[in-house]
Amino acid sequence: MVLWARSEASADRACASVEQAARVVTDLAELSACTIVVEAIAEDPQAKRELYKRFAGVLSDDAVLATTTSSLSVSELAAASGRPDRFGALHVFNPVHRMELVELSFPDAAAESTRARLREFCARLGKTAVEVPDSAGFVVNKLLFPYLFDAVRLLERNGLDAKSIDTCMTLGAGHPMGPLALLDMVGLDVAASIGQSIGCEVPPRLRELIAEGKLGRKAGAGFYEYD
Repeated sequence: MVLWARSEASADRACASVEQAARVVTDLAELSACTIVVEAIAEDPQAKRELYKRFAGVLSDDAVLATTTSSLSVSELAAASGRPDRFGALHVFNPVHRMELVELSFPDAAAESTRARLREFCARLGKTAVEVPDSAGFVVNKLLFPYLFDAVRLLERNGLDAKSIDTCMTLGAGHPMGPLALLDMVGLDVAASIGQSIGCEVPPRLRELIAEGKLGRKAGAGFYEYD
């Protein structure tokens, strides 16, 4: 398995995280022998299109390209990739090592062989794949983000701290992680972008934290402080 990082700094961070699970590289040409390539950059359609242009001269003709998007149009990304018959969305969930689900979504042009290869890939990862329509948010985020944003509004209204709300939902509803801790893990900027894409009003408190640069775990602060 090969993990391509766009910079040396990103490669160093990846090496610290993946340990022996993947070989970390910064040369895009290292992906030329890969049969399935999963793109997981920012939820920015222009950034994804530019990356796909770079892939065009590197990936083999038979390689399947998958994106981890859950908020952008899979059909539009497939068209931008130049290989719509070998394209799909493969949406995993955080924390990846604990969450069993993968939402799979395909453009109409996706070949049956592409669909079968991505289903098999999910099975090899030990995940359960569910095929969902090409609709912003798919199933989980469409239902999840209104709940997460309601937790932020509750925090704004009732004076409870983040830990109290999260404890209520982990112990009272059996959730593996509270909504505010989950937002921090997702990244508050990413959460706001996903919310907007599915038509959810982003709570003022979330916008305030983003403006302060408190984007969650990756920034060292969000609804919680991190070392």
